[in-house]
Amino acid sequence: MNKKINIIALSGSLRQDSYNTAAIKAVQEIAGEQYEIEIADISDFPLYNQELDGPNAPTQVQALAKKILAADAILFSTPEYNYSIPGVLKNAIDWLSTQPSQPFNGKPAAIISSSMGMLGGARAQYHLRQVMVFLNVHLINKPEIMIASAHEKFDESGALTDEVTKGLIGQMITALATMRSQLKTPQ
Repeated sequence: MNKKINIIALSGSLRQDSYNTAAIKAVQEIAGEQYEIEIADISDFPLYNQELDGPNAPTQVQALAKKILAADAILFSTPEYNYSIPGVLKNAIDWLSTQPSQPFNGKPAAIISSSMGMLGGARAQYHLRQVMVFLNVHLINKPEIMIASAHEKFDESGALTDEVTKGLIGQMITALATMRSQLKTPQ
């Protein structure tokens, strides 16, 4: 039996009824039993302080860095705030990137975004991609999943109802698994 593919998911929204966290839950549902997708909690990360980075980082930062390092892949789900990624997500990335283990280095990853707006978080995705280049994260390029008018694509319970988006999520999971396999294969 094959080992499950372990994915750590980071939501850029702390809202209880966040469409971005709901999107991760949709990915969990669509991905199936071959995948183990854990939603990481970044809500208790303090504001980044360079004097406390590296091995002196808060315990919750060190714990998540270990989980990311052990994971097969990363999934980011982010809203767009002021044409960019939310501060809470950037703060977590800044903390994690200073860990001696460099947990992001060489990891395959995917981005999904949800917004009630017409662009579905496109600008946030592009800014997050810029950050990931510096961290040497290998992002899948397609499909790009930007859930516009999210309030019309999730029901009151937070379940994704849009069949087109569900299909794209299936393609994204396959692309992420393929990239993981390619990165593990010696060249």
